[in-house]
Amino acid sequence: MKPFKFSKKKREYIKWSKNITEVRTFPEAPQASSQPASPQVEMDDATAQEMYANMAALTHTETEFVMDFIFLQPNQPKGKVRTRIISTPGHTKRLCAALRENLKRYEARFGPIKTQVNQ
Repeated sequence: MKPFKFSKKKREYIKWSKNITEVRTFPEAPQASSQPASPQVEMDDATAQEMYANMAALTHTETEFVMDFIFLQPNQPKGKVRTRIISTPGHTKRLCAALRENLKRYEARFGPIKTQVNQ
């Protein structure tokens, strides 16, 4: 007699004969994902408020980059730092790559961005 196989609820049944049935159970294996899980990010109300910046100042040391985002009102001699970001060199490089990729997508959709250098 040829064995008859079927599966039901994480079990495999193999019927070898009229009186002999083999049952195999399978433990739950963690789902293998090709992509790492995205982190869950929370933001409080104060942080969720947007800050407009039209200028940036960047400095660095051997171990960190400091990015100050500044708002400078037109015809005013003084600007105000709105926020300061301190980051590792590796994270800063990944941020630059992400910005480059998003600028490329933006320009593909809306056309070249004009700056004072290329106007």
